[in-house]
Amino acid sequence: MSRRDFITALGSAAIWPIGAWAQQAERVRRIGVLMQTAADDPESQARLAAFQEALQGSGWDVGRNVRIDVRWSTADGQLFTDAQSLVALNPDVLLAGVGATIPPLMRATSTVPIVFAQAIDPVGAGYVESLARPNRNATGFIQFEYSLAGKWLELLKEVAPKIERVAVLREGGIAGVGQWAIIQAVAQTLSVEPKPIPLTNAREIERAVSAFATAPNGGLIVVVSAAGLTHRQLILDLAARHQLPTVYPYRVFVSSGGLIAYGADIAGLYRRAATYVDRILKGEKPSDLPVQVPTKYELAINAKSAKALGLTIPGTLLARADEVIE
Repeated sequence: MSRRDFITALGSAAIWPIGAWAQQAERVRRIGVLMQTAADDPESQARLAAFQEALQGSGWDVGRNVRIDVRWSTADGQLFTDAQSLVALNPDVLLAGVGATIPPLMRATSTVPIVFAQAIDPVGAGYVESLARPNRNATGFIQFEYSLAGKWLELLKEVAPKIERVAVLREGGIAGVGQWAIIQAVAQTLSVEPKPIPLTNAREIERAVSAFATAPNGGLIVVVSAAGLTHRQLILDLAARHQLPTVYPYRVFVSSGGLIAYGADIAGLYRRAATYVDRILKGEKPSDLPVQVPTKYELAINAKSAKALGLTIPGTLLARADEVIE
C-alpha cells in the first residue's frame, strides 16, 4: 500500500465513527397514537397539535427525526385491532388518548413504552402498581380525580338553585361507575335526585334526555367520557332545546354554547405527555416516571347561555371563573 493510500484509509477510518454517530443521532423515531374519536373531530385534532408542538419544543421534528402514526377508533370493537396495528409498526413509544385506549394498548404489548394522557384511576384499573412507581411499561397523566364529580353537582346547584333532579350522562366501566358513585353521594347532601343516562347511541341519548325533561326542575351533568365528546353537539342541542342547565367536564362544550364546564386543561395534558415521550425517547423507562395528577382545574362559564336559560350567575362564581364567555 502506498503512503498516500494508507493516509486516505486512515482518514476514512477516523471520520467514519463521526458520520455513523450523526446518522444514529438523526435516525427517525416512531410514535404510535391511539385515539377514540373521529379523525375530523376538531377538539381531538387540537389535542394532538398540542402534543406535537410540545415535542417540537424538545427538538423532535415530524419528518426529520420522528414519525407519528395515528389510529382513530370509533367503531365498536376496533380499539384492540388498531392497537395491534400500531404495535406491528415497531414504535419506540405509544401515546394513549382517552382512558379507554389504554387497556387495548397494554394488551397488545407488555414491552413497548406507553404514555397515557387522560387516564382515570390508573392504579384501580391495574395500569400501574402505584402513582409514584408505575413498575410497568405504562405511565402518564390523570385527567381528574373522582372527587371532581361531586364539584359538578355543587356547581349546578350554585348556578341553578331550583334544581331537584339531575340526569347524569355517563358511560359504563370503572370510570363511569366511579363518577356516578360520587355524584350519588353528593346528591343526598343537596337533596337532588340523580338519574343515570347511558351514553350509548344518538337515538337513545335523545330519547332518554327528552323523557327526563318532561318533568320540571331538572338539570344535566355530562361526566368525563369519550362518548360525551363524540356526541357533544347532540347533547348541547338537547340541553338548549329543553332548557336544561348543564355542567360539562370540558371547556370545548362551553365555547360551543354550553353553560358551565369544570375540568382539567386537556390540551395541557397532551403537552405534558409529550415531555414524558421525549424523556422515554432519550432513554428513560416508563416504570421510573411517576404518574402525575392535574395541578389545576379550570372553570369556564358562558354568560350568554345563562341568560338564555333565565339564570343569573352569582358574582362569587364569576369571580372564581378562569374564563367567562359573554
